[in-house]
Amino acid sequence: MEKAILGTKLGMSQIFMEDGSVVPVTVIAAGPCVVVQKKTVETDGYASVQLGFGAVREKSVNKPEKGHFAKADVALKKYLREFRLENADQMNVGDEIKADVFAEGDRVDVVGISKGKGFQGSIKRWGQHRGPMAHGSGYHRGSGSMGACSTPSKVRKGKHLPGHMGAERVTVQNLGVVKIDLENNLLCVKGAIPGAKGSLVMIKNTVKA
Repeated sequence: MEKAILGTKLGMSQIFMEDGSVVPVTVIAAGPCVVVQKKTVETDGYASVQLGFGAVREKSVNKPEKGHFAKADVALKKYLREFRLENADQMNVGDEIKADVFAEGDRVDVVGISKGKGFQGSIKRWGQHRGPMAHGSGYHRGSGSMGACSTPSKVRKGKHLPGHMGAERVTVQNLGVVKIDLENNLLCVKGAIPGAKGSLVMIKNTVKA
C-alpha cells in the first residue's frame, strides 16, 4: 500500500539500538493530516488525494481557499500538497492521516526545500578549484576561463558561474524509519533530510523498494 504524509523537520538526534549501535536520526513532526480533496480518473483523468497540514490563522487564508476548505467541511490548514497514490480511491475527504500510517523498518523518500545560501561564488557553489594564492598571481577565486574564443564566440549554456545557491526542492531517497512515537506523532528517520528546522517536508514510500 502506498503511503504519504506531511510534516515539519524538528532537528537531528541519535538513537541507541538494542545491539548497542548508535543511529543518527532526523525527528519529524508528521501529521496529523486531513484529506481535503480527492481526485478520480473519471473526473480529473488521474487518481490522487490532497492533504492539508498545519494550523493557520483565519485571516491568513484568502476567500477562495476558505471556500475550498468549506466544501470539504474541514478546518483551515496552512499547507496543501497532492499525492498520486494507487490506493487513493480507498480514501475519503475528511479522513485523518497520522504517523501510524508508517511502521518501523519502512523505507521512505523525503522531499523538502534545501537551506538557502544566498549569492555564492563558483568555488562554494560548484566546488571549483582556486588559483595560486601567491602575491604574483592575479587570479584567486574567480570563475576562470569562459570557454572557446572565435567558435562559438559565446559562453555555452550551463557554464558553472556564481549565482543563487540553495532554496531548491531536494529529494532524499530510501531512508529507513527507525522509530515512531504515536503519542506525539513523531517519525525518526535515519540520516539527514533537506531543509531548515521547522520547514515543511513530504514523506512517502520510496520508489527504490
